[in-house]
Amino acid sequence: MKMSALAMVAAAMLAMTPAAGAAELKVGLAASTTSMDPQFYVGGPNSAMARNIFDGLVNQDDKQQVQPALALSWTVIDDRSWEFKLRPGVKFHDGSDFTADDVIASIRRVALASQNSPSSFAAYVSDIAEVTAVDPLTVRITTKVPTPLLPNNLSRIAMMPAELADTPTPELNAGRGVIGTGPFKFASWAPDDNVVLERFDGYWGDKAAWDKVTFRVFKNSSARVAAILSGDVDLIESIPTADARNLAASDKLTVVSVPGNRIMYLHMDQGRDVSPFAAGPDGKNPLRKVAVRQAMSLAINRQALVDRLMDGQGLPAGQLVPEGYFGHAPDLPAPAYDPAQAKKLLAEAGYPDGFALTFHASNDRYPNDSKLAQAIGQMLSRVGIKTEVVTMPGSVYFTRASAQEFSLIMGGAAIETGEASGVLGPLLETFGPKAGQGNRGRYSNPEFDKALIEARATLDDGKRQTLLQTAMDIAMKDEGVIPIFFLANSWALKKGLTYQGRSDGYTLPNYVRQGN
Repeated sequence: MKMSALAMVAAAMLAMTPAAGAAELKVGLAASTTSMDPQFYVGGPNSAMARNIFDGLVNQDDKQQVQPALALSWTVIDDRSWEFKLRPGVKFHDGSDFTADDVIASIRRVALASQNSPSSFAAYVSDIAEVTAVDPLTVRITTKVPTPLLPNNLSRIAMMPAELADTPTPELNAGRGVIGTGPFKFASWAPDDNVVLERFDGYWGDKAAWDKVTFRVFKNSSARVAAILSGDVDLIESIPTADARNLAASDKLTVVSVPGNRIMYLHMDQGRDVSPFAAGPDGKNPLRKVAVRQAMSLAINRQALVDRLMDGQGLPAGQLVPEGYFGHAPDLPAPAYDPAQAKKLLAEAGYPDGFALTFHASNDRYPNDSKLAQAIGQMLSRVGIKTEVVTMPGSVYFTRASAQEFSLIMGGAAIETGEASGVLGPLLETFGPKAGQGNRGRYSNPEFDKALIEARATLDDGKRQTLLQTAMDIAMKDEGVIPIFFLANSWALKKGLTYQGRSDGYTLPNYVRQGN
């Protein structure tokens, strides 16, 4: 039968009309994704975005406990051998099958992706000696030493198609080869502006409620709040502390807040006799002295920072992991504010009149980061450390900090593996090609390294916990870094949407649902 002209027009219009029930979620992010290569840079915004597109052999749940993902199960064969049984029927976004060959290639590619990385994933695979395919759905991993945290470490490594093993980071940043097995497919990326993803209907897990997700970057907190209030976005992360109560009181929004795993801390230049922005009367670097670092810690009123600048959304810290995390040391409470003792320690260290210091920090990466830096600078100045504060966009700041252009910096570190070694290693282990990649202050203590390395090789949980606590105690008494407080994670959503929230602070649309 021939179609009438009217029927043909109607059919054409129907073809151009979005499918019934098609849904888009618009998300307001607080920080930019800086690379679409999921193996390039260990940073919260990048890792969060990667989880939407890629899976690991195991993934972390909302409390950072490891769960089966592309591996259904894993078995310890002996002290240095593990077998991972892969999930059958998994497809990549390009339609190819996920097999053992992809695991081998993905782990091998980390070395390539680590080149020129500000903070690489190399540490998570450094203990792996060999990866072999037992059969298409079984992988055997042999480690150099006993590695009890292998599943935790592998939760950080995105699985990619084997044919991308030699694909460099710039190719992925150009949008070529961004192929995973996750709930969403890559559509586009405009750096510092937006990322667009589309639902992957071949996903092995629960299907997302959204056909399309558009992430928009609002580094300015006020702009992010305005976007949710105006309806321009459906969800925002990192609610500014000053707006939390007003948003919670709105009858059009739901606010979610959960304890976070991100520690805000100070890193001091401890590796150079002469530092670019810290000088005593003799021109030498005062930050190398433990007593000076201890004085700086005592000069900071952590509770006041949480109460006044964070509107209570934080917890003062004396170590790098919160209570309840594996490796938490119970005898390291947050130091009490004691400016008098701080001045005494400075005098004992040879600086009765203080010294000159410039403190560098980001102004668009963490909640209230610029205000926090200014407040900390004032606190240091009150005890005699004449502190100038300079803040800048994170896109500039972190690259320069990694290049050791500064003397005192502020950062935020998430517990990527869900236990203490995941933050102790990157921040405090002696810097080297495969260790301490986030150790921008170049802290180095052989006793700390010994305890941490031994912990990583100890299969007995009780002994490993003790070793991690020992390492934490050594580094905190040295003030290898100065912990300030743990951030809370918060989100605001339109009424009718639900999100459980996560301790890692990731915003994952696959878990955003419609309906109360």
